Amino acid sequence: MFVCHDGGGRVLLARRGAGARDEPGTWDCGAGALEFGESFETAVAREVHEEYGVRPLGIEQVGVRNVLRGDPVGSHWVAVVFAVRVEPDAVRIGEPHKSDTLAWFTPETLPVPLHSQCGATLELFGAAARERWGGRRQG
Repeated sequence: MFVCHDGGGRVLLARRGAGARDEPGTWDCGAGALEFGESFETAVAREVHEEYGVRPLGIEQVGVRNVLRGDPVGSHWVAVVFAVRVEPDAVRIGEPHKSDTLAWFTPETLPVPLHSQCGATLELFGAAARERWGGRRQG
């Protein structure tokens, strides 16, 4: 999982389109799968480019989530979460069959509804941002 940011306090979210695997119509961070033999950073850079059409300006691991979905649990995975700085004016929808809108948000202006996994990922990103950058612009 990754949270793209502009280095100035805004995060990029995508609204999941009708062709999304789950929870269409919700706003979400980016995510993807690690391919065999790929480093985390290489996978994140590939996924960011596929989803948003840009190359990362910086990639930093911010935490790990143990994701259990359903009651009873129907899916379980470990998500390594990254903060990815990108050029805001360069982003575009790279996978129109999965997302129909991209937009920038501050923590105070997050859209609804969020994907069921997005809130916890944004909290992890926010905690890491406060710890590492202390609210300063990340450059």
